Amino acid sequence: MTDQAADSTTASYREAGVDTQAGDLAVELMKSAVSATHTSHVFGGVGGFAGLFDVSYLKDFDRPLLATSTDGVGTKVAIAQAIDKHDTIGQDLVGMVVDDIIVVGAKPLFMTDYIACGRVVPGRIADIVAGIARACSETGTALVGGETAEHPGLLGPDDYDVAGAAVGAVEADAVLGAERVRDGDVVLALASSGLHSNGFSLVRHILAKQGIGFTDHSADLGGMVGEVLLEPTRLYTTPLLGVLEDPTLTGAVHSLSHVTGGGIAANLARVLPVGSWVEVDRTTWSPDPVFRVLSEMAGTSLVSSEGTWNLGIGMFAVVDPESEAAVTAALVSRGIPTWPVGRVSTRERDLAGFEQGAKGVDGGAVRLVGSYHT
Repeated sequence: MTDQAADSTTASYREAGVDTQAGDLAVELMKSAVSATHTSHVFGGVGGFAGLFDVSYLKDFDRPLLATSTDGVGTKVAIAQAIDKHDTIGQDLVGMVVDDIIVVGAKPLFMTDYIACGRVVPGRIADIVAGIARACSETGTALVGGETAEHPGLLGPDDYDVAGAAVGAVEADAVLGAERVRDGDVVLALASSGLHSNGFSLVRHILAKQGIGFTDHSADLGGMVGEVLLEPTRLYTTPLLGVLEDPTLTGAVHSLSHVTGGGIAANLARVLPVGSWVEVDRTTWSPDPVFRVLSEMAGTSLVSSEGTWNLGIGMFAVVDPESEAAVTAALVSRGIPTWPVGRVSTRERDLAGFEQGAKGVDGGAVRLVGSYHT
């Protein structure tokens, strides 16, 4: 193809709403952030058709299992777009994806991302990917590839959505899950940093009904509404790996639950065995102000949002009762406020009012009891 023909083709594509040069610039801007997540296990650099990761060290495993997860951040991106702040949404993505992998006890290996947008704005795309890369580095995950796609006519010029997928590895005999849980195990709550990335359709609905914009300032929330709501998702992978890999705590953690879509009771029920039940004691914690303020705006109770928001609990750890103090101390020392909220029981009882299983899993039964601490 002649240079003139190539220029003509590029011009036609640009007229259709796709700017390949902007895409190339975005890649250049994100290169250093992505490369910073690479270890000696990563083959090749940025820009290949596929990412390559050397898994030869898995030969040292007796029976290596691969764990994989994929997710997005939902309508939280609408708030980032509304206040033109895009450097934190990437951490939300990593939290939603990688912290699902640690739930089975797997160590994350690598991740890929996908950004669909109405128009490539290089600086904006670079900010999003830089946030993904920082969180990948924090969780020990290599960002080995990704894709940015322009969808003019389908998405507005400033609209975008993000998604990602990650892969981890775990020894077959080290997989965490309901089958390890025993009668008398203690349920520990690991504090969230706020809303994380679930329930934002409800958040946006509440604010719209109140006529509150994301750029408005709220004394009750303590700042610009959009900035408060964009508080990044807390990352649990590295602190939890520290506990799982501690030889003095071998076998202490029986199951983990990531509190995302579906709320508090449903997510805990998924990692409990059939026939067991837990009463989660609300009096053991006080939900963050953001939850209280939003509930007051909506004219509803905190209890009514337990199936939508995490209300201050981002993870559950079901642990051996003899290791409760040691696991709690280990997590607190790694920056994760942790406290006991209940105990597993297999004693027969009426389970009316309990939530039993979720998302196709025939798990245990959970209900919340008491009143939240003020």
